[in-house]
Amino acid sequence: MARVLLTARVSGDAADRLGTEHSLVHRAEDSPMPRADLLAAVEGVDALVAMLVDRIDAELLDAAGPQLRVVANVAVGYDNIDVAACRQRGVVVTNTPGVLTDATADLAIALTLMTTRALGSAERRVRTGEPWRWSMTANLGTGLRGKRFGVIGPGAIGLATAQRALAFGTEILLAGRSTPDAGAVEALGATVVDLDELLATADVVSVHCPLTPATRHLVGADQLRAMKPTAHLVNTARGPIVDEAALVAALEAGEIAGAGLDVFEDEPRVHPGLLGRDDVVLLPHIGSATVETRAAMADLAADNVLAVLAGQDPVTPVRG
Repeated sequence: MARVLLTARVSGDAADRLGTEHSLVHRAEDSPMPRADLLAAVEGVDALVAMLVDRIDAELLDAAGPQLRVVANVAVGYDNIDVAACRQRGVVVTNTPGVLTDATADLAIALTLMTTRALGSAERRVRTGEPWRWSMTANLGTGLRGKRFGVIGPGAIGLATAQRALAFGTEILLAGRSTPDAGAVEALGATVVDLDELLATADVVSVHCPLTPATRHLVGADQLRAMKPTAHLVNTARGPIVDEAALVAALEAGEIAGAGLDVFEDEPRVHPGLLGRDDVVLLPHIGSATVETRAAMADLAADNVLAVLAGQDPVTPVRG
């Protein structure tokens, strides 16, 4: 019977399934596992079910020992894992693509509506008891019909977001390092452009690319300056893709109209220059936070662990 470490509480019956077939060490807490505790707990385990806040690097792999066979990340992104170090040690890395596409795309559209319609500041006005009356000119936002919706990173989540944006009457622009599926482009009536053109012409810029060394600060001061002063930035991917200090400066200078952020450069810390702004909507990294999605993510991670420990191929291996 193999030993499996699950670093946090998960939804659904994934923990029960793992515990039925193997010896499970389950930290049934919602908060991230302290680093020192993680390094101690991982010693001697055969499988690790990790959260996106768990850093899986050479230090942890050395602490685990040579019997570690699989690291199952309960996330689609795996920027928290040193994949090369895992490969050098023969450790399989898996993630949870597909099952969180709809939930994250839904949230990207929610953030788009919140920032373009200034819903966050309007809601705060009511909640704080500030006097208000209906007025033809109060709380004016901007509509989406006829606007250009730009997707940086037209993978599964980016394309699902574009499909939703299309229903609001937008024109879809796609930019990324890889060529998007031709059928999806045709179905969306989308135009594939380079990043510079997307930034210069889109009314909403929605970020969906993975975090890699090449995409860190992909949206920085120059890119924000290239956007329309009426444009809005939405990020549901990873925080460090956007240079937060540059974003604050761009908002202060009126170089863009607003932003909707679900992820941050140094989570859970948020740049203080963002906190008091009415032109920014801030959410605590909840793109996949539906009951159904989080359970499906945990189940897929469990499927991967059970397959590898049974000597089978993983369901969703990380190949990058």
